[in-house]
Amino acid sequence: MQGVGYRYFVMREASALGVSGFARNLPDGTVEVVAEAGDDVLDLFEDRLRQGPSFASVKTLDRTAIEPRADQGFHIR
Repeated sequence: MQGVGYRYFVMREASALGVSGFARNLPDGTVEVVAEAGDDVLDLFEDRLRQGPSFASVKTLDRTAIEPRADQGFHIR
């Protein structure tokens, strides 16, 4: 997934929806997204991430609940 601007797509979608958190590339080539928002917003965010930008191919997306982090805004790491 790396190299196609996916993290920037994630940041734009997060900003549009008011999602806090971050996106980063992992050594195995996957992109990790940590997101915090209400359940309805997270569902919509996940749907958008599954679609991805037009030039990317999202093969899998795993969702795991985590403890709230109280991040401010959305960042790329």
